[in-house]
Amino acid sequence: MATTIVVVGMESEEVHTTMLDGVVRGSVGFNGLPVSRTKSGRWRSASFIIGVEVAERMAYYGISSNLINYMTGPLNQSTAAAAENVNAWNGAALLLPLLGAFVADSFLGRYRTIVIATLLYILALGLLTVSAAIRSSDSCSDAACSPSLLEIIFFFFSLYLVSFAQAGHKPCLQAFGADQFDGEDKEECKAKSSFFNWWYFSMNGGIIVALLFLTYIQENLSWELGFGIPCITMCLALLVFLLGSTTYRFRINSDERNPFVRIGLVFLRAVKNRKASLNVVCADERAQQYQAYEDAQFEFLDKALLTQDGLEEDKNASSAGDVADARAILRFIPIWCTCLGFGIVSAQDSTLFTKQGATMDRHVIYGFEIPAASLLALDCLSVIAFVPIYDLVLVPIARGLTKKPCGITKLQRIGTGLLLSFLSMACAAVVERRRLATAAKYGLVEKADATVPMSIWWLAPQYILLGLGNVFTMVGLQEFFYDEVPSALKSIGLALYLSIFGIGCFLSSFLISVIERATESRDGRESWFSNNLNRAHLDYFYLLLAAISAVAFTAYACFARSYIYNGKDN
Repeated sequence: MATTIVVVGMESEEVHTTMLDGVVRGSVGFNGLPVSRTKSGRWRSASFIIGVEVAERMAYYGISSNLINYMTGPLNQSTAAAAENVNAWNGAALLLPLLGAFVADSFLGRYRTIVIATLLYILALGLLTVSAAIRSSDSCSDAACSPSLLEIIFFFFSLYLVSFAQAGHKPCLQAFGADQFDGEDKEECKAKSSFFNWWYFSMNGGIIVALLFLTYIQENLSWELGFGIPCITMCLALLVFLLGSTTYRFRINSDERNPFVRIGLVFLRAVKNRKASLNVVCADERAQQYQAYEDAQFEFLDKALLTQDGLEEDKNASSAGDVADARAILRFIPIWCTCLGFGIVSAQDSTLFTKQGATMDRHVIYGFEIPAASLLALDCLSVIAFVPIYDLVLVPIARGLTKKPCGITKLQRIGTGLLLSFLSMACAAVVERRRLATAAKYGLVEKADATVPMSIWWLAPQYILLGLGNVFTMVGLQEFFYDEVPSALKSIGLALYLSIFGIGCFLSSFLISVIERATESRDGRESWFSNNLNRAHLDYFYLLLAAISAVAFTAYACFARSYIYNGKDN
């Protein structure tokens, strides 16, 4: 049977084709023509995309993981100010993907957005390298001298340009990778679930390279070289991505209307018709709306089905499908909100954890001292060690017990990670209290620059627990938001997942700012975030975060119990 496929974004022309068994429905190739299932997409195409992600994460973490030390070192900022700046930047980098996803889903398509974002990434990293070179060549570049206002402006301009580059890169690349698997095919559906696991596994490989090598180069050779290598890496990433172009599948959207306008009108029409009775809504329309659910939620949205003249046809009226998409958006808002506690906890591993480790004994072998930021590699190593166990051992066992394709539900997986993040904060508080006691025992309380005779490996448990939490929560959130958002908004779905950590960074920065002001020096007492960490109280802050995590987990469990999955996942 002949049918017309309308392709939007990257694929902007009409094509005619005969629907055969070997053709992937709803996708076309780079040339805009239908694609064969055996010759396109799947792991072959996903491998190119995962390779690009490895390079991008190496570049991003090559900047972010040691940024607090660059700010407190060459830029001569206080610990509290640097932590706030790093959290603000991380927050922007994780919130701006909402803008990039909007542009991709509404106008450019994912492929074009990725290419443009990668070019912007290369430019931003190049400017950041120049900024570091200017600072290192400054005759007044020691820690006791602050940089000029022009140097600071140029540095932050370059830094935030990286955020804008990631805005288009991060949500679109992962969504484009998941697009290479057909959700209507049973085997490819299972492969797509594994894709999210191996995506996270591979990306942590890139992060480890940044943590073990780039941080060492930055602290022991030069910051400009440490920032320049990520720039070269992104040039190679662009080449790899373009090499896979002819193998990719490009999703098509049969609805020409802008998805944001279409779903937004549902809410506007529901509000406009708020005084109308649901009894006048066409029974056939509501039957379509409820066929996938045992219990319908947010019934007030059905009022968007009403037209100006009651039951008369109106081509501009919202359809049952539009209302279903709007309902899906509302349904996962409570899940998003209750995961913010995890976002706050995640902000600590590249800020306060790093400063905490910088005060401890970092010698691993005679004469060799590891950078404090390198300990973040334990987070990544725990991910790399556990993902294969989870995907190859635990999932098949759980699948046999529960008969679910993923073994356990996405929300159960997320909840497990939330619990582990609580344990990580509790562990961090205990270790920090011991570090403070050790500093007091050896008379180092007033010596801010002294090394506390306590091995940095004491921090390992909190990093490992947070890494295991990431395997459950981060990967679960990626799959959850990709699957639960409307089909036309897959990039937005992954941007919403990232926004949890963006808002978490801002909330962490806000907490630090408020607590800094509330506990600043009075009667000789130091604030919780004193520049002299031996007089600070990071242990109190970690206990506060543990309490926030416990409250967030309790609220999450309540909402997760009543959540109704979309379609076949119900």
